[in-house]
Amino acid sequence: MEIIQTYPDVKKCPTSYVLAINDTLNVLSGKWKMSILASLLYGNKRFKDIQSSIDKITPRMLSKELKELEINSVVKRKVYDSKPVLIEYELTESGKTIVKVLDAMVDWGLSHRESVL
Repeated sequence: MEIIQTYPDVKKCPTSYVLAINDTLNVLSGKWKMSILASLLYGNKRFKDIQSSIDKITPRMLSKELKELEINSVVKRKVYDSKPVLIEYELTESGKTIVKVLDAMVDWGLSHRESVL
């Protein structure tokens, strides 16, 4: 992994490794965050577009998760001065780097599903 090569001491120390995992989970944990990020990987979206791309997410939960992702600088909210007001959500530069994690999760998920079935 590139990150481990960038921070070689992390892999040598179980405590640092676990702390780095916890840092990641503090930002990305939650039932819907990864789905929201996956939806935004395909481009900027309005609230309703994100909601319709994620089965069973409620507007309240989507709003909560988007706010948390915005606080953690993973998602950016853009408000356009128009009538009616248009609001779009997009990934920040940091948020775009999550594609490596999501791709690894997709690969693992497909492989795991195949081995279980």
